Amino acid sequence: MTDEQILKAHLSDLARSAYQQNVYTYSNFLSPDELSLLDDIADDISYISHTCFGGNELSERQVVSFGSEKDFGYPGQFPISVIRITPLLAKFSDDLNHRDFLGALMHLGIERDVLGDIIIKDNTAYVFCLNKIADFICDELTKVKHTNIKCEITDLDIPALAPTLVDVEFPVSSLRLDGVIASLIKCSRKEALSLFEERRVTLNGKITGRNSTLLKDGDVFSVRGHGKFIFDHAGGNTRKGKTYVHIKKYI
Repeated sequence: MTDEQILKAHLSDLARSAYQQNVYTYSNFLSPDELSLLDDIADDISYISHTCFGGNELSERQVVSFGSEKDFGYPGQFPISVIRITPLLAKFSDDLNHRDFLGALMHLGIERDVLGDIIIKDNTAYVFCLNKIADFICDELTKVKHTNIKCEITDLDIPALAPTLVDVEFPVSSLRLDGVIASLIKCSRKEALSLFEERRVTLNGKITGRNSTLLKDGDVFSVRGHGKFIFDHAGGNTRKGKTYVHIKKYI
């Protein structure tokens, strides 16, 4: 069996267990590519509800939960913790990036699928992880790169994790997704097309290869490596007949 087939079978088994035992079941963290496999088995798991969540609304890596309050009569709770990692002495800290934090975590010998997204703000990392691994990380992770650090489990709902939106406005010749992305991240149309071929573009939570899709108000799209955006609206024309688009960018 391929990795995709194994994951599909595993997700189907989780759905079946939730339905038969009347308890919530949860996957590990899945990448956007892996999450898209849910569409392939949608008919097979239609008898049970499922939702996805990764810690906050910006999360790309998410856990799948099978079951709902309607199914079972009680609410479920995703088994997700967030760990704050901060340098012990800020003035002696290296300039730490996503790769540094992820590398230090993987060096502990844990699997990637127990870790969700890593959000970095002012040299502090917020790591989403499964509850079962949170204490281990806090106990064992003491250094990132050459920087001594401390770890603490914190609340999911803290100001540092709240998304900030900034308004971006620019003219485009059409509302095609590839054209908007090319203008937004300042690349050529050919380079924008390669992003779709590399499966780095999601639209409303699903990876898409349809570069010619016309955006509509409220569409949420992301480009891996470049950020997440909301298509707010289009309005106003340039002298050359282009249309201004108004985008909200998550930062």
